[in-house]
Amino acid sequence: MGSNRRKHTIPAARRRRKIAAGALAAAVVTTLVAAGCSSSSSSTPTASPSSSSSSAAAVPGAVPQVEALVPSAIKARGSVTVAMDATYPPDEYVASDGHTIIGMDADLGNALGEAMGIKWNPVNASFDTIIPGLLSGKYDIGNSSFTDTKAREKVVNFVDYFKAGEAFYVKAGAPSAITSLASLCGKSVAVESGTTEQSDAQAQSKKCTAAGKPAVSVQVYGNQNEANLAVSSGRADAGFADSQVAAWIVKESNGVFKLSGQAFSLAPYGIAVPKASGMTNAVLAAMKAIMADGIYAKILAKWGVANGAIPSSSVVVNGATS
Repeated sequence: MGSNRRKHTIPAARRRRKIAAGALAAAVVTTLVAAGCSSSSSSTPTASPSSSSSSAAAVPGAVPQVEALVPSAIKARGSVTVAMDATYPPDEYVASDGHTIIGMDADLGNALGEAMGIKWNPVNASFDTIIPGLLSGKYDIGNSSFTDTKAREKVVNFVDYFKAGEAFYVKAGAPSAITSLASLCGKSVAVESGTTEQSDAQAQSKKCTAAGKPAVSVQVYGNQNEANLAVSSGRADAGFADSQVAAWIVKESNGVFKLSGQAFSLAPYGIAVPKASGMTNAVLAAMKAIMADGIYAKILAKWGVANGAIPSSSVVVNGATS
């Protein structure tokens, strides 16, 4: 590979998208309307989901130094509205009860809210609507496997907390001919709308035609579940997602999918915060607090994505490199 997941009317948001853990396997085999990688190098985050039904990691409770950074208006309200596209396991997805959002990001968010002394209220939203919702004031926080990019930093702040890559997955019986962006020329690839994978595949298509090769057929879907269905039904040659998400999709598919090639394009995930909200420093301090208490490491281990962990020194505001 965290995680991403974008419309291009504003800076696109990166990787991510979801399903219920046990439900995905059945959905993949039947209708596939549910919902970076085990073949990646050891330095690249992978998802080998541990028991997603286990209880959430303990949270540290309110931290006075962190509480002091929360804007008075939000303290008075006592909560923040947090947008998540819950179709991107193991990062965020809907539990078997049909409404509770669970996953790595959900657990981290609960811990952050505890540290800040406020309630973290997740709401399910399409990925490509989250940043516009932050700009309009509809949401206070975007906690949905956003890759921190220079383009996105122009409109929102990011508190970096994880590292993720990208990976391809294909039907189990298909040849592993798609192993890199360059190998996409003349192929069809399914991506979720608004993701970095969408923009990367579209950019590669231009490179293909500039080199006199066939274009990439980039099939854009409203959520990751629909992209998965396109691959399983044969409409797309490959799916393209964040590497830990691609690994989860493959693992939960009961043999329907396999990973194709190695994970690549490692980049930071960030929690998105409106620039004028006053919440950036509170989220930053809260993330460092849950790291110091060991909660961060326990949550990543629970969801099988510990390889995506970053040190506290890398938890920064707007740390994108591209």
